[in-house]
Amino acid sequence: MKTKIKKLLKKRKAILLAHNYQPAEIQDIADLCGDSLELSIKAAATDASTIVFCGVHFMAETASILSPEKTVLLPNLDAGCPMADMVTAKTLKSKIESLPPMPVVTYVNSPAEVKALSTACCTSANVVKVVNSFTEKEILMVPDKNLAQYAATKTDKKLHLWEGYCPIHNNLSIEDIKSAKKKHPDALFMAHPECSPEILEIADVIVSTSGMIRHAGQSKSKSFIIGTENGLIYPLKKANPDKIFYSASETMECADMKKISIDDVFNCLENMDCEVKVPEDIRINAVKAVKRMLDFTK
Repeated sequence: MKTKIKKLLKKRKAILLAHNYQPAEIQDIADLCGDSLELSIKAAATDASTIVFCGVHFMAETASILSPEKTVLLPNLDAGCPMADMVTAKTLKSKIESLPPMPVVTYVNSPAEVKALSTACCTSANVVKVVNSFTEKEILMVPDKNLAQYAATKTDKKLHLWEGYCPIHNNLSIEDIKSAKKKHPDALFMAHPECSPEILEIADVIVSTSGMIRHAGQSKSKSFIIGTENGLIYPLKKANPDKIFYSASETMECADMKKISIDDVFNCLENMDCEVKVPEDIRINAVKAVKRMLDFTK
Protein backbone atom coordinates (compact mmCIF):
# COMPACT_ATOMS: atom_id res chain seq x y z
CA MET A 1 0.00 0.00 0.00
CA LYS A 2 2.84 2.41 0.82
CA THR A 3 4.40 1.69 -2.59
CA LYS A 4 1.06 2.34 -4.31
CA ILE A 5 0.70 5.64 -2.44
CA LYS A 6 4.18 6.77 -3.46
CA LYS A 7 3.36 6.00 -7.11
CA LEU A 8 0.08 7.90 -6.89
CA LEU A 9 1.78 10.89 -5.27
CA LYS A 10 4.16 11.06 -8.21
CA LYS A 11 1.35 10.56 -10.73
CA ARG A 12 -0.80 13.30 -9.17
CA LYS A 13 2.19 15.61 -8.68
CA ALA A 14 1.18 15.64 -5.03
CA ILE A 15 2.90 16.28 -1.71
CA LEU A 16 1.88 14.38 1.43
CA LEU A 17 1.86 16.33 4.71
CA ALA A 18 1.50 14.80 8.17
CA HIS A 19 0.97 16.67 11.42
CA ASN A 20 3.13 15.67 14.38
CA TYR A 21 0.12 14.02 16.07
CA GLN A 22 -0.66 11.66 13.21
CA PRO A 23 -0.20 7.87 13.61
CA ALA A 24 3.35 6.61 13.07
CA GLU A 25 2.52 4.81 9.81
CA ILE A 26 1.16 8.07 8.35
CA GLN A 27 4.22 10.06 9.43
CA ASP A 28 6.49 7.41 7.90
CA ILE A 29 5.08 7.86 4.37
CA ALA A 30 4.80 11.66 4.51
CA ASP A 31 7.00 13.99 2.49
CA LEU A 32 6.89 16.51 5.34
CA CYS A 33 5.99 16.28 9.04
CA GLY A 34 5.55 19.15 11.47
CA ASP A 35 3.21 21.80 12.89
CA SER A 36 0.16 22.66 10.82
CA LEU A 37 1.14 26.16 9.71
CA GLU A 38 4.75 25.34 8.86
CA LEU A 39 3.51 22.44 6.73
CA SER A 40 1.15 24.71 4.78
CA ILE A 41 3.89 27.30 4.26
CA LYS A 42 6.39 24.70 3.01
CA ALA A 43 3.81 23.05 0.75
CA ALA A 44 2.90 26.42 -0.79
CA ALA A 45 6.54 26.88 -1.79
CA THR A 46 6.66 23.59 -3.73
CA ASP A 47 5.65 22.95 -7.34
CA ALA A 48 3.17 20.27 -6.24
CA SER A 49 -0.27 20.70 -7.79
CA THR A 50 -1.98 18.64 -5.06
CA ILE A 51 -1.59 18.76 -1.27
CA VAL A 52 -2.70 15.74 0.73
CA PHE A 53 -2.97 16.95 4.33
CA CYS A 54 -3.02 14.28 7.03
CA GLY A 55 -4.32 16.31 9.93
CA VAL A 56 -7.70 17.87 10.70
CA HIS A 57 -10.08 20.12 8.77
CA PHE A 58 -8.78 23.56 9.78
CA MET A 59 -5.27 22.50 8.69
CA ALA A 60 -6.47 21.62 5.21
CA GLU A 61 -8.30 24.95 5.10
CA THR A 62 -5.08 26.79 5.96
CA ALA A 63 -3.31 24.98 3.13
CA SER A 64 -6.13 26.06 0.79
CA ILE A 65 -5.82 29.66 2.03
CA LEU A 66 -2.10 29.77 1.25
CA SER A 67 -2.26 27.69 -1.94
CA PRO A 68 -5.51 28.57 -3.74
CA GLU A 69 -4.11 27.29 -7.03
CA LYS A 70 -3.48 23.81 -5.60
CA THR A 71 -5.95 21.01 -4.92
CA VAL A 72 -6.05 20.27 -1.18
CA LEU A 73 -7.25 16.86 -0.02
CA LEU A 74 -8.10 15.80 3.53
CA PRO A 75 -8.15 11.97 3.38
CA ASN A 76 -10.92 11.73 5.98
CA LEU A 77 -13.34 14.66 6.00
CA ASP A 78 -14.62 13.64 9.44
CA ALA A 79 -11.30 14.63 11.02
CA GLY A 80 -12.22 17.82 12.84
CA CYS A 81 -11.07 19.82 15.86
CA PRO A 82 -13.24 20.37 18.96
CA MET A 83 -11.50 23.66 19.76
CA ALA A 84 -11.95 25.01 16.22
CA ASP A 85 -15.64 24.13 16.53
CA MET A 86 -15.93 26.38 19.61
CA VAL A 87 -15.91 29.56 17.50
CA THR A 88 -17.89 30.51 14.39
CA ALA A 89 -18.06 33.63 12.26
CA LYS A 90 -21.49 34.40 13.73
CA THR A 91 -20.42 34.13 17.36
CA LEU A 92 -17.21 36.06 16.73
CA LYS A 93 -19.09 38.89 14.98
CA SER A 94 -21.37 39.14 18.01
CA LYS A 95 -18.40 39.30 20.38
CA ILE A 96 -16.64 41.94 18.29
CA GLU A 97 -19.79 44.08 18.31
CA SER A 98 -20.01 43.83 22.11
CA LEU A 99 -16.49 45.21 22.65
CA PRO A 100 -14.78 48.52 21.88
CA PRO A 101 -12.71 48.50 18.66
CA MET A 102 -9.59 46.37 19.09
CA PRO A 103 -7.44 43.91 17.11
CA VAL A 104 -8.60 40.30 16.90
CA VAL A 105 -5.80 37.74 17.18
CA THR A 106 -6.93 34.27 16.14
CA TYR A 107 -5.11 31.03 16.80
CA VAL A 108 -4.51 29.09 13.57
CA ASN A 109 -6.54 26.24 15.13
CA SER A 110 -9.75 27.86 13.90
CA PRO A 111 -12.10 27.83 10.90
CA ALA A 112 -11.26 29.84 7.78
CA GLU A 113 -14.37 31.99 8.23
CA VAL A 114 -13.08 33.05 11.65
CA LYS A 115 -9.61 33.83 10.30
CA ALA A 116 -11.34 36.03 7.72
CA LEU A 117 -12.74 38.24 10.51
CA SER A 118 -9.37 38.52 12.26
CA THR A 119 -6.70 41.19 12.31
CA ALA A 120 -3.90 38.62 12.56
CA CYS A 121 -3.46 34.93 13.20
CA CYS A 122 -0.95 33.35 15.57
CA THR A 123 0.54 29.99 16.42
CA SER A 124 1.44 28.60 19.83
CA ALA A 125 5.08 29.42 18.98
CA ASN A 126 4.64 33.06 17.94
CA VAL A 127 1.60 34.19 19.94
CA VAL A 128 3.65 36.45 22.23
CA LYS A 129 5.36 38.18 19.28
CA VAL A 130 2.06 38.72 17.53
CA VAL A 131 0.31 40.14 20.62
CA ASN A 132 3.20 42.47 21.44
CA SER A 133 3.44 43.71 17.85
CA PHE A 134 0.25 45.73 18.26
CA THR A 135 0.25 49.28 19.62
CA GLU A 136 -3.30 48.87 20.92
CA LYS A 137 -3.63 48.16 24.63
CA GLU A 138 -6.52 45.71 24.37
CA ILE A 139 -6.80 42.62 22.16
CA LEU A 140 -9.45 39.97 21.66
CA MET A 141 -7.96 36.47 21.40
CA VAL A 142 -9.85 33.47 20.01
CA PRO A 143 -10.55 30.63 20.45
CA ASP A 144 -8.08 29.16 23.00
CA LYS A 145 -8.42 30.66 26.48
CA ASN A 146 -5.34 28.78 27.72
CA LEU A 147 -3.11 30.12 24.97
CA ALA A 148 -4.47 33.62 25.67
CA GLN A 149 -3.79 33.29 29.40
CA TYR A 150 -0.25 32.15 28.61
CA ALA A 151 0.25 35.18 26.33
CA ALA A 152 -1.16 37.44 29.05
CA THR A 153 1.78 36.53 31.29
CA LYS A 154 4.17 37.83 28.59
CA THR A 155 2.54 41.18 27.84
CA ASP A 156 1.23 44.33 29.53
CA LYS A 157 -1.79 44.38 27.22
CA LYS A 158 -5.30 43.47 28.31
CA LEU A 159 -6.37 40.29 26.55
CA HIS A 160 -10.05 39.49 26.21
CA LEU A 161 -10.48 35.71 26.32
CA TRP A 162 -12.73 33.40 24.36
CA GLU A 163 -14.06 30.40 26.27
CA GLY A 164 -12.54 27.82 23.93
CA TYR A 165 -9.93 25.17 24.62
CA CYS A 166 -8.40 21.93 23.39
CA PRO A 167 -10.03 19.15 25.46
CA ILE A 168 -6.89 17.00 25.25
CA HIS A 169 -4.59 19.66 26.70
CA ASN A 170 -7.16 21.26 28.99
CA ASN A 171 -7.91 17.95 30.71
CA LEU A 172 -4.30 17.34 31.74
CA SER A 173 -4.33 17.61 35.54
CA ILE A 174 -1.87 18.46 38.29
CA GLU A 175 -2.37 14.91 39.58
CA ASP A 176 -1.27 13.56 36.19
CA ILE A 177 1.96 15.55 36.35
CA LYS A 178 2.65 14.68 39.98
CA SER A 179 2.24 11.02 39.13
CA ALA A 180 4.52 11.28 36.07
CA LYS A 181 7.18 13.17 38.04
CA LYS A 182 7.06 10.61 40.83
CA LYS A 183 7.68 7.82 38.31
CA HIS A 184 10.32 9.79 36.41
CA PRO A 185 11.94 12.27 38.85
CA ASP A 186 14.86 13.13 36.55
CA ALA A 187 12.71 13.87 33.51
CA LEU A 188 12.23 17.42 32.20
CA PHE A 189 8.54 18.36 31.88
CA MET A 190 7.70 20.06 28.55
CA ALA A 191 4.18 21.50 28.28
CA HIS A 192 2.25 22.85 25.31
CA PRO A 193 0.78 26.38 25.70
CA GLU A 194 -2.71 24.89 25.17
CA CYS A 195 -2.44 23.37 28.66
CA SER A 196 -4.17 25.11 31.57
CA PRO A 197 -2.35 27.85 33.55
CA GLU A 198 -1.80 25.62 36.60
CA ILE A 199 -0.02 23.07 34.39
CA LEU A 200 2.13 25.72 32.73
CA GLU A 201 3.15 27.03 36.15
CA ILE A 202 4.89 23.76 36.99
CA ALA A 203 6.34 23.12 33.53
CA ASP A 204 10.10 23.22 33.03
CA VAL A 205 9.62 24.32 29.42
CA ILE A 206 6.60 25.74 27.55
CA VAL A 207 6.86 25.19 23.78
CA SER A 208 4.95 24.18 20.65
CA THR A 209 5.18 20.67 19.21
CA SER A 210 8.04 21.53 16.86
CA GLY A 211 9.57 23.49 19.73
CA MET A 212 9.54 20.34 21.84
CA ILE A 213 11.43 18.45 19.14
CA ARG A 214 14.02 21.21 18.89
CA HIS A 215 14.38 21.61 22.65
CA ALA A 216 14.79 17.89 23.25
CA GLY A 217 17.61 17.84 20.72
CA GLN A 218 19.38 20.81 22.29
CA SER A 219 18.81 19.94 25.97
CA LYS A 220 21.37 18.16 28.13
CA SER A 221 18.50 16.26 29.75
CA LYS A 222 18.22 12.60 28.76
CA SER A 223 14.54 12.06 29.66
CA PHE A 224 11.37 14.11 29.19
CA ILE A 225 7.72 14.13 30.24
CA ILE A 226 5.67 15.26 27.26
CA GLY A 227 2.64 17.46 27.99
CA THR A 228 0.92 17.28 24.63
CA GLU A 229 -0.89 14.77 22.39
CA ASN A 230 0.87 11.42 22.61
CA GLY A 231 1.44 11.20 18.86
CA LEU A 232 4.37 13.59 19.28
CA ILE A 233 6.39 10.98 21.12
CA TYR A 234 7.02 9.12 17.84
CA PRO A 235 8.81 12.01 16.04
CA LEU A 236 10.58 12.89 19.30
CA LYS A 237 12.05 9.39 19.47
CA LYS A 238 12.98 9.44 15.77
CA ALA A 239 14.79 12.76 16.17
CA ASN A 240 16.43 11.79 19.47
CA PRO A 241 17.00 8.00 19.59
CA ASP A 242 19.40 8.36 22.53
CA LYS A 243 16.77 10.00 24.77
CA ILE A 244 13.68 8.77 26.61
CA PHE A 245 10.20 10.28 26.36
CA TYR A 246 7.29 9.66 28.72
CA SER A 247 3.65 10.60 28.22
CA ALA A 248 2.29 13.06 30.79
CA SER A 249 -0.97 11.09 30.65
CA GLU A 250 -2.21 8.17 28.57
CA THR A 251 -5.50 10.08 28.16
CA MET A 252 -3.80 12.63 25.87
CA GLU A 253 -5.03 10.97 22.68
CA CYS A 254 -6.91 13.01 20.07
CA ALA A 255 -9.38 10.76 18.29
CA ASP A 256 -9.66 13.19 15.37
CA MET A 257 -5.90 13.10 14.81
CA LYS A 258 -6.08 9.31 14.50
CA LYS A 259 -8.97 9.14 12.01
CA ILE A 260 -6.88 9.11 8.84
CA SER A 261 -5.69 5.67 7.77
CA ILE A 262 -3.28 4.49 5.09
CA ASP A 263 -6.31 3.30 3.12
CA ASP A 264 -7.84 6.79 3.35
CA VAL A 265 -4.68 8.30 1.91
CA PHE A 266 -4.66 5.83 -0.97
CA ASN A 267 -8.37 6.24 -1.73
CA CYS A 268 -8.32 10.04 -1.79
CA LEU A 269 -5.34 10.01 -4.17
CA GLU A 270 -6.85 7.28 -6.35
CA ASN A 271 -10.20 9.06 -6.66
CA MET A 272 -9.02 12.67 -6.12
CA ASP A 273 -11.84 13.26 -3.67
CA CYS A 274 -12.19 14.64 -0.10
CA GLU A 275 -11.23 18.11 -1.37
CA VAL A 276 -11.18 21.08 1.00
CA LYS A 277 -11.57 24.41 -0.79
CA VAL A 278 -11.97 27.74 1.00
CA PRO A 279 -14.34 30.06 -0.93
CA GLU A 280 -12.47 32.99 -2.46
CA ASP A 281 -14.47 35.68 -0.63
CA ILE A 282 -13.43 34.11 2.69
CA ARG A 283 -9.90 33.25 1.57
CA ILE A 284 -9.03 36.84 0.55
CA ASN A 285 -9.58 38.15 4.08
CA ALA A 286 -8.24 35.06 5.83
CA VAL A 287 -4.93 35.20 3.95
CA LYS A 288 -4.48 38.82 5.06
CA ALA A 289 -4.62 37.70 8.71
CA VAL A 290 -2.20 34.84 8.09
CA LYS A 291 0.26 37.02 6.16
CA ARG A 292 0.11 39.76 8.78
CA MET A 293 1.18 37.18 11.36
CA LEU A 294 4.06 36.11 9.13
CA ASP A 295 5.16 39.75 8.68
CA PHE A 296 5.15 40.20 12.45
CA THR A 297 7.30 37.16 13.09
CA LYS A 298 9.95 37.28 10.36
